Amino acid sequence: MLNFTELLEILRFVGSKNKQKRFRENETFHNVYQPTREELVDAIYKLKGKWKTEVFKNDNPLVLELGCGKGEYTVGLAQRYPDRNFIGIDIKGARFWRGAKTAIEEDIPNAAFIRTQIELIDHIFAENEVDEIWITFPDPQIKYQRTKHRMTNLHFLERYKKVLKPDGLMHLKTDSEFMHGYTLGLLHGAGHEVLYANHNVYKLEGSPEEVTEIQTFYENQYLEKDKAITYIRFKIN
Repeated sequence: MLNFTELLEILRFVGSKNKQKRFRENETFHNVYQPTREELVDAIYKLKGKWKTEVFKNDNPLVLELGCGKGEYTVGLAQRYPDRNFIGIDIKGARFWRGAKTAIEEDIPNAAFIRTQIELIDHIFAENEVDEIWITFPDPQIKYQRTKHRMTNLHFLERYKKVLKPDGLMHLKTDSEFMHGYTLGLLHGAGHEVLYANHNVYKLEGSPEEVTEIQTFYENQYLEKDKAITYIRFKIN
């Protein structure tokens, strides 16, 4: 019989093989883009300013999901709004492999994925190229020394502003009361426009349908534990 350590080693080996398989499969997907850091930083990226015309072949609004994980929200939004283009962004390609594969299998042409770091967003998209940005269930980075990694800190908001249209919308959906409160306080303090805020979208009236009708795997786990899901819609002035 295997001991605990041997079992862990087997699971790590299997997990590693699955990741490698997904990485290889991502390279064959027409809806996955994996630019190198050098391609983004050392030159003007070939698709910057051209995502609508070169990738989606239309002039529909462009919506991003940052830190998209498995891509469930990107795919869900794309299915719900076929007249908009959606791009999920995450550094972990083995995760969004699921969303990319689903989009291909179910013929969802308005969903795509980019494997890159969020802080490079203004190297990927041109000024005023993006209509909306969703941030769904980000790591709240609660420790003070991790503040610079919070996806709604002032540094990140300035990067988002560079690519958003002047009237572009931001959405934050999270299970973290800390992240919700931190972001609201920061937005009010910086003079940004909070359009809507809800600290428990499934129990308080008025929640937008796209917030409550699209649920990720982890969100369902939070709901089973009766954990409040929060939401903020805002503009960066």
